[in-house]
Amino acid sequence: MRRATTLWRAMPGRAASFPPTARPARLLPTAAIPSRIERPPETCQGYPHLHASARMPDSPAPSFHHKPLTGPEDLALFGAPPVFDTPRHVNRPAAPDRAAFDAMMDAVWERRWFTNDGPLVQELERRLSAFLDVPHCVLTSNATAGLDLVMQCLGIRGEVLLPSYTFISTAHLLALRGLTPVFCEVGTDMALDPADAAARLTERTDAVVATHVWGSPCDIDGLGALCDAAGIPLLFDAAHAFGARHQGHPLGRFGRAEVFSLHATKAFHTCEGGLITTCDAALADQLRLARNFGFSGSDRVDCTGVNAKMSELHAAMGLANLDAFPATRAAARAVHAAYRDGLAGLTGLRLKCPPAAEDNNHHYVVAEVDARAFGLTRDRLVELLTAEGIWARRYFFPGGHRSPPHAAANPGLSLPRTEALCDRVMLLPGGGAADLAEVAEICRMIRFVAGSAAAIHNAGKAG
Repeated sequence: MRRATTLWRAMPGRAASFPPTARPARLLPTAAIPSRIERPPETCQGYPHLHASARMPDSPAPSFHHKPLTGPEDLALFGAPPVFDTPRHVNRPAAPDRAAFDAMMDAVWERRWFTNDGPLVQELERRLSAFLDVPHCVLTSNATAGLDLVMQCLGIRGEVLLPSYTFISTAHLLALRGLTPVFCEVGTDMALDPADAAARLTERTDAVVATHVWGSPCDIDGLGALCDAAGIPLLFDAAHAFGARHQGHPLGRFGRAEVFSLHATKAFHTCEGGLITTCDAALADQLRLARNFGFSGSDRVDCTGVNAKMSELHAAMGLANLDAFPATRAAARAVHAAYRDGLAGLTGLRLKCPPAAEDNNHHYVVAEVDARAFGLTRDRLVELLTAEGIWARRYFFPGGHRSPPHAAANPGLSLPRTEALCDRVMLLPGGGAADLAEVAEICRMIRFVAGSAAAIHNAGKAG
């Protein structure tokens, strides 16, 4: 087990290179996960490979149908018209002031400086540094590329501990870099359990990647103590957590580095993008080199690197959204409160609500379904809502350790808490761009399904 982590720097008279990794692990072919939840093909502005929830609508979405709900025959799954003609996705993107965005893009057009560390990227990094109260912010093309750069610049090798209950991109990245993802259990907060991580730590462990899930800080102090004792870096996947705080401080300054996703569906976004934050000046310098092929000048290459730069267009979207973020966050809080009130008292369905003292971004509306108490399974409820145009989602399903590309390397691995969450958790359309009247209609539909669970079960296609 490594007791110190060093940065790789250029030796006198020669360019630096990062340590070679082992040959990437061979991944098994990805297989479709069986599911009865079938949806129409998702398209985005004519490009079927783009996720529809990431589009920026040009006009207000159509309203909903406030239909009578008296029995299963009123549900779309059984032939009735749906509540929504167009799908309501989890976390519809926030759209900032169009005039402000256009003005910045006009200036970009005049400068003809569209990428390569342009002035808007530099401005956004400065403003994010101030907003997050962290010395160094490094923007990237996306969060996966950002985490990859961190792994490269820190020379991570061997095994990396991570929660199985997190987005699959982290495990994919580790495997593709020739590292070994070691899947760990979660605690009651749905985040990486320090005690379980400690039990899986070995001499081959070289880093821990923990997730701030649903915009709530994970056990930063417990994981920090574990990594300090082992002499390995602690990294945070902060994809969900922009604007959240820990002990009064914004997330972004903890561990060796934190990586935020700035994808269009996040609380703060740049359409596509990632953000690395760190208090380590030397690491920040190395990250800036590595995101631009290792160039330190017009024709000098100091280290290996890739193209992970953010463009001026994406930075313009970020600057416009940063100005609007306080209002976006307040709107998300109101949406979350509307769900809390609208679903209060339902047997078998529990909304995950951040503690009152926690400064959460309230971007995610997370519900757990107890099939026995609710009368229907989570999957059945998602199926019913999807038919109504309410595209609720299972999240992190079926868990990293059970996903086909990684399951073969983890035969027999049992993570009961993770597996229970994968079978119970669903996300509902939320965030600051959601409409409160639509939230009320979604809650009305869920309450009707809960009250009619036995009749729905008897109507056929039981969950």
